[in-house]
Amino acid sequence: MAPPTLLRLSKATGDKRYADFAHEEFKATTDYLFDPSENLYFRDSRFFDMRDAKGRKLFWSRGNGWVMGGLVRMLQVMDKKDPKRPIYTKLFKDMAAKLVTLQKADGYWPASLLDNDPGTPPESSGTAFFTYAFAWGVDNGLLDRATYEPAAVRGWDALQRAVQPDSMLGWVQQVGDRPDSVSAKETQFYGSGAYLLAGSAMYDLSKKRVKR
Repeated sequence: MAPPTLLRLSKATGDKRYADFAHEEFKATTDYLFDPSENLYFRDSRFFDMRDAKGRKLFWSRGNGWVMGGLVRMLQVMDKKDPKRPIYTKLFKDMAAKLVTLQKADGYWPASLLDNDPGTPPESSGTAFFTYAFAWGVDNGLLDRATYEPAAVRGWDALQRAVQPDSMLGWVQQVGDRPDSVSAKETQFYGSGAYLLAGSAMYDLSKKRVKR
């Protein structure tokens, strides 16, 4: 969440140290928490050896959603010729390639990303971040339209179903540090914020499609 702000500070002030710090800390975090065999981030070191009841690694949907959303906002502010840009572009594409395989048939991503059990409840905050990232990636030519646009549409349709009769966005996992239970009556501001990001990216994507 912080790197996009640091990059904007660097651009606004002309002080390269903000950008240098962002890149250094992002690299340190990635070197420590990124699992290259899964192209996903662990929440922290406690989860390196932790497994669920079926022996699956625990990768938190919302945590990886924040990474994907953060990558979008970093790429939005970085110059096209920035020598660091290819690093983030590759990471974005690699994570997207994994995440698109983890979307459930109902359009949601589960709270624990490798939990592909049919009865696993939906989770809307991670789903919103991934929908945002996919829609933006397609719109900006980084992700293959044939693969990722349908996934973004399925994600957006799922988010519409998460909106409750009183207009509250439901199925948002509560504040925590790992995948956890979630229900239709649970919400949080960060879920609504991710929903708005997804909506803005889907709008941009559909608007350009209409023009073509």
